[in-house]
Amino acid sequence: MPLPLYLLALAVFAMGTSEFMLAGLVPDIATSLDVSVAAAGLLTSAFAAGMIVGAPLMAALARRWPARAALLGFVLTFAAAHVIGALTTSFTVLLGTRVIAALANAGFLAVALSTAATLVAADQKGRALAVLLSGTTVATIAGVPGGAVLGTVLGWRATFWAIALLCLPAAVGVVKGIPSAAAGKDAPAGPSLRDEIAQLAAPGLVLVMLLGALVNAATFATFTFLAPIVTDTAGLGDLWIPVVLVLFGAGSFVGVTLAGRLSDQRSGLVIAVGGPLLLLGWVAMGALATQPAMLLLLTFAQGALSFAVGGTLIARVLYAAAGAPTMGGSYATAALNIGAAGGPIVAAATLGTGAGDLGPVWVSSLLVGVALLIALPLRRFLAPRVGQPIR
Repeated sequence: MPLPLYLLALAVFAMGTSEFMLAGLVPDIATSLDVSVAAAGLLTSAFAAGMIVGAPLMAALARRWPARAALLGFVLTFAAAHVIGALTTSFTVLLGTRVIAALANAGFLAVALSTAATLVAADQKGRALAVLLSGTTVATIAGVPGGAVLGTVLGWRATFWAIALLCLPAAVGVVKGIPSAAAGKDAPAGPSLRDEIAQLAAPGLVLVMLLGALVNAATFATFTFLAPIVTDTAGLGDLWIPVVLVLFGAGSFVGVTLAGRLSDQRSGLVIAVGGPLLLLGWVAMGALATQPAMLLLLTFAQGALSFAVGGTLIARVLYAAAGAPTMGGSYATAALNIGAAGGPIVAAATLGTGAGDLGPVWVSSLLVGVALLIALPLRRFLAPRVGQPIR
């Protein structure tokens, strides 16, 4: 894989850390800015909403810009939002910076996904996506726990400063590693924006976006509420929470890396084998989470399967959106973040029911089950190439 892909992954790592780090910083932020914990929790919702809206909006805005200029602009805006967030004493301003950061993140990821497809051979989009998503998975392994420790020792503002500083080498990497004509106005004229948006009417694209959103919703439904499962259901101490989160992140890195080598030519195989195993894994976690050893094992396995299947489906979005070369990345980004925002909302509604702390796990099982029921009769749309049978 080309070096520029790994430089893009560094920026994705910084942005992924920022997206997930607030889970451990909300109480400190609430105390510091004199707001309720519930109000501080809106920072996460604001970021998710910004990602969903920002992906197509920012991609449309930047579609005729040179890729290097667009990516650099987005990463510097992201860094600036964190500098302002680290300095402000106003919760309203902080909330605004989270929306701006999300818009920049969404724009960067949308352009990066489209750019990645131009940096590799036509049949290697899945591997290119795996490299980019590895930035997110490494964020869950190292970035989020590291941010939590930094926030605990030096305060939440230090974490914001760290994210801003991490963007600087990523910006240098964009300047040095991304060809100025990789995409944008220096490239040959492509489809109009109207034609690219019209691609959303294609059944195959709608299907893979829906499936990607469902699987990603299942992933974040449980990931968001792992902490009470670790402490209350499995009976482990608080110190085990970061251990379990790291296990999930390590599994996700393994899953997205291995699937990246298969998703281009064997996407049907990954989905046909990984999908049922993913469903069985969520059911097993719901039944066996009271046993600490099984919870640890299943957390790693579900991280691997979730990102293997989910990453493969998002790669299929890029293939299905081949007729939308500048907007296809935004469609993949939107599918990812609709799931990331919607899954936890559905899961949260189960916490006050008889299902208790395991409600989110059963939501994950249901979401993957629905995805499999939809995919089964329409599996021809998941074939690696148009006209080629599923494998």
